[in-house]
Amino acid sequence: MKIILGILATILALIGLGIGGFIFHTLTYFRRSMTAVFRAGFTEKQVSINGSTIHYAEGPANGPPLLLIHGQAVDWQNYARVLPALAAHYHIFAVDCYGHGRSACAPEKYSAAALGQDLAQFIREVVGETAVVSGHSSGGLLAVWLAANALELVRGVVLEDPPLFTTLLPRATKTWNYVDLATTAHNFLASGETDFVAYNAQHSKLFTLFKGLQPKLTKTILDYRAKHPNDPVKVFYMPPVLNELLRGLNNYDPRFGQAFYDGSWNNNFDQAEALARISVPAVLIHTNWQYDADGILMAAMDDKDAEQARSLIPNVQFYKVDSGHGFHFEKPGDFVHIMTNFKKLL
Repeated sequence: MKIILGILATILALIGLGIGGFIFHTLTYFRRSMTAVFRAGFTEKQVSINGSTIHYAEGPANGPPLLLIHGQAVDWQNYARVLPALAAHYHIFAVDCYGHGRSACAPEKYSAAALGQDLAQFIREVVGETAVVSGHSSGGLLAVWLAANALELVRGVVLEDPPLFTTLLPRATKTWNYVDLATTAHNFLASGETDFVAYNAQHSKLFTLFKGLQPKLTKTILDYRAKHPNDPVKVFYMPPVLNELLRGLNNYDPRFGQAFYDGSWNNNFDQAEALARISVPAVLIHTNWQYDADGILMAAMDDKDAEQARSLIPNVQFYKVDSGHGFHFEKPGDFVHIMTNFKKLL
């Protein structure tokens, strides 16, 4: 009996350590990552570009300039896990897009063309020389725009799982971004509510994926928001990838999502035509994808979209990776490996 009790005590202790480690990792991942970023020499700055403030972080000058453009509903800090390693190879400029982080809310510039023009001016005024441009998700669409329309400023482009062709209406209505974030943002703006984080917790389609856990998750978010109305929400029992989305929403302008709902994001932006005009070294990264029972694309692109993009970009290097949409966050080592190899092509 003593042996059995000893074994059970050991098992329970190990389970407790595992749970405790998970909670510690979840609640401290961001602080630990950002500590490493600042130790690597990054500083935060702001600049006015065409009348609008762009907040950004700059790393030490250890190589060619690299402009990092995050995806929707996060900010430059979403790259924290890869910044220290990348800083050994590049001179990094990581921006907050308008409507995100600490950059301006400028709804008149919530389109690939308008935001792309200001990012081109950012390269001229702040970077001061040609740059490698790497964009994730909607940031990947901005990278496409820059490579096609500001060729004199771009020496190479990395497209990290961009939603190529899938943000175009009516195709967009059968994609996850549209039925979740874009629709939630649209409904919020019509609701008269003032707290998008709280509204999203109650109406986002994302939380329905947690099924029986959804009510508890929603209540946890609302309770945390009530106690800490100005802080990003942290859910101790959910993994960092979900908490990262909640963190980014704290400084997200839902009018940015509205631009994807009504299609204005793509005004004056022909994605296929832009891809065909890319002439610099290019990388396309495609992550895992699937369709749900309702025919909704649970990803940025499917294989046909990725193949169409590959056929349009001359001499593109293509990577099919086993990862969720946030590749650089979920598998930072693999992302850094691709980026350091890409430097050899410049």
